[in-house]
Amino acid sequence: MTSYQDFVKGKFDGVSLGRDGRLSLAPKLDTLFTSGQPVVWSVVTGPDGVLYAATGNRGRVFRIEPNGTAKLLWTADRPEVFALAVDKKGIVYAASSPDGKIYRIENGKASEYFDPKTKYIWSLALADDGTLYAGTGDGGRVFRITGAGQGEQYYATGQGNVTGLTLDRKGRLLAGTEPNGILYRITAKDKAFALYDSSLPEIRAVSTGPDGSVYAVALGGSLASKVRSAQAAQSGAADTTPTVTTSVTVTADSGVGINPNPPAPVKPQEAVPVPAPSVTTTTTAVAADNGSVEKSAIYRINPDNTVDTLWSSKEENVYDILPEQDGRIYFATDDSGRIYRLSKDLKLTLVAQTNEAEATRLLDWKGSLLAATGNMGKIYRMGPSGARGTYESPVFDAGSVARWGKLRWQGDNGAGAIALRTRSGNSIRPDTTWSDWAAVSGDGGQIPSPNARFLQYEAALSGTGSMLANVSAAYLPQNNPPTLRSVTVLTTVTAVTAGGGRVSSTASAASTPYSITVTDTGDVAPVTSTGTPTQTLSRASQQQLLISWVADDPDGDKLVYEVDFRGEGERDWKPLKKDLHESAWSIDGDALADGRYYFKVTASDRESNVPAVAKETDLVSSPVLIDNTPPAVHIQSANRAGGGVDVAFDARDSASALRRAEYAVDAGPWTPVAPVDGILDSPSEQFRFRIGAVPAGEHLLVIRVADSGGNTGLAKVVLH
Repeated sequence: MTSYQDFVKGKFDGVSLGRDGRLSLAPKLDTLFTSGQPVVWSVVTGPDGVLYAATGNRGRVFRIEPNGTAKLLWTADRPEVFALAVDKKGIVYAASSPDGKIYRIENGKASEYFDPKTKYIWSLALADDGTLYAGTGDGGRVFRITGAGQGEQYYATGQGNVTGLTLDRKGRLLAGTEPNGILYRITAKDKAFALYDSSLPEIRAVSTGPDGSVYAVALGGSLASKVRSAQAAQSGAADTTPTVTTSVTVTADSGVGINPNPPAPVKPQEAVPVPAPSVTTTTTAVAADNGSVEKSAIYRINPDNTVDTLWSSKEENVYDILPEQDGRIYFATDDSGRIYRLSKDLKLTLVAQTNEAEATRLLDWKGSLLAATGNMGKIYRMGPSGARGTYESPVFDAGSVARWGKLRWQGDNGAGAIALRTRSGNSIRPDTTWSDWAAVSGDGGQIPSPNARFLQYEAALSGTGSMLANVSAAYLPQNNPPTLRSVTVLTTVTAVTAGGGRVSSTASAASTPYSITVTDTGDVAPVTSTGTPTQTLSRASQQQLLISWVADDPDGDKLVYEVDFRGEGERDWKPLKKDLHESAWSIDGDALADGRYYFKVTASDRESNVPAVAKETDLVSSPVLIDNTPPAVHIQSANRAGGGVDVAFDARDSASALRRAEYAVDAGPWTPVAPVDGILDSPSEQFRFRIGAVPAGEHLLVIRVADSGGNTGLAKVVLH
């Protein structure tokens, strides 16, 4: 394990991981607050340094004093409080969902402040002048609230939900939405500019940097959809949130106007002046099809509106972001509640891991970083580096039972110490069947864990300056034998020349050793070539046996093969070919006498392993019939009778059953003949048949019989 990607898959407890793949002690995480609820949705700071936390499941708001003592401030009548805001006087505003309202909490007493009459209230933002903004579901509307019961729709995005709200340094409202993942900058009532349109469906969190840049976190899996599904499951009914539609009218003088009776869903357009009369434009908000894109991303929208993608992931969802004055960025994810730091030059560090299901919110509080979590609704405070931390590696799979060698690493003890220990087992997840943790004696020490398929190590860092990198474990997996999946024996035909040499897979025409020309006078012309008076036709082709096999090795070892054969009824295998690296071998078909034979292929990995552990496997073919001898055909009689001919003959083959019998008269078409017993299924058969209507005179009768090996025997008789 050498790189960031190698180490990041492990479990961190008090250990940080740098982009260069180095482990070091992490800032210490103290539990500042435990809510007893499944999730902390929002954390805000009051003017006196008091923290306020909103939770889910029972809709509670807590007050947390600077010394860490906490008390329940208010319990909503709805199960979730997604958003909080605190003004300069310490008055708390809390938004409950679903079908909730916004409440004003002062001196421990809550009163209804505003009812937007929407199913979900996702986000709140408070301006310097005390104006409260609320981002809601049901058409993704933003409300502007100036007093108790005094509020109005400020902007309708046409999206499903407004999931994030904040104000930039110029007091302009920034709104993140879903399901199209658009970030809006709202400058006045019903007037907005689409600052960025993400390829991901939800802008989850929005924050501003010291230079005026805007940072936005986008999710690939909509958190709003997950919450709605969970609420529907709890209520036992499907979510019936209506789809709100909006008509947008762009005019030359008034920006964007909202029709109170919207006819169709819209995707908001940028409000810009146009030198023309009123033009009505209607679009539809449609959830983006993000396919196989990243699961989440962090964007920086620069003051000139250019956009940089600072980080993206296909494995983790980012829930919140916190820019620092020095240009660094902290962000929180759902992978074991991790907290990352991105430097100004975009180098990533895994700073801390809460080991909760997700880290939902980040907050800078009294010079410390706070992280709110889900699964167990807690608030962690990150302090200076701890005195001790551990890193647990991901489980390594050797593929089979392995012998462990030495464990080596590079590191710097600094003023502290580094200690490693290992454990092993044969189940993919560590359980009670695994061995106990056992210490490794120094760098390059023998791994003390028993031989097994899986191995895991734990590194403990302590003291100042401890650093660990480049961890490697030597192992020798158990050698597995090769696998032979099939052995196939095929008969192929190779063309040969008159001299016996092989030329091609197609039989070539026979050549004539001499030629004779007869003239119309009957005289024989001069002989153009010499030779015997009888032409001998050479055999056009020769059979070959092709033995092929399919083999592989589970360890990827190089294989070497041996081919042996044995006749039916024989005891010992005879070697045919050794030290083969190809997966096929051929021999001449007439190299073996007629009969049935078995072929055995042996595969060995001896060239990749020492002799003591080398393995081999063999596989025997089905019996293979070799038959090079044609059947013998004996014509017993061929007698004319009543205008036809009665024929009797028998045929016999020494190696295989007969498969076809037929006759031809005067080189005419072949006519099949059946044996006396009606079925051609034996090496020896008798035939009786009659040829009808054979004209008087001399005729040539040829009988042809073929055996199972494809050999053909012939016999002829002249009929008078």
